Parts: sequence; structure tokens; C-alpha cells
Amino acid sequence: MNLIYSVRHFFERHGFGVFSRLADKLGMRAKNVRIFFIYISFVTVGLSFGLYLTLAFLLRLKDMIHTKRSSVFDL
Repeated sequence: MNLIYSVRHFFERHGFGVFSRLADKLGMRAKNVRIFFIYISFVTVGLSFGLYLTLAFLLRLKDMIHTKRSSVFDL
């Protein structure tokens, strides 16, 4: 059981954060969004994994483009 928790911790720590961001926007728990993704993955035979990678890429790109500046003089 300890191995399962360590693997889960590794993926949650080093993941892209797609589900946590999506859950924050929807006002849901990240666990529920992850479980929904797992169910959809089985139904669509893995097509949602491509959607996940696309969302991860777009969120990473958004983070790189839209940096938050604390003031006007930080140009």
C-alpha cells in the first residue's frame, strides 16, 4: 500500500496540474475531476489522454505568455 501512495504522490507532485486548475475553475474537487477523466478514458479508449496532453501544453504556454506583473514599472 505504501508503494501506491508513493507513486500517487510522485505523479501529483510532478504532474502538469491540469486537473487541479480545471477543478478550481469549476469549483469542484480535483479528485472528482481525476476520477471522471479515468472513466472517460476507459469509455473513449484513451482519446481523452490526447485531450489531457493538449490542455497541459496550452496551460504551460499560457503560463509562459501571461506573466503577472506587480506594477507598471516591471516592464
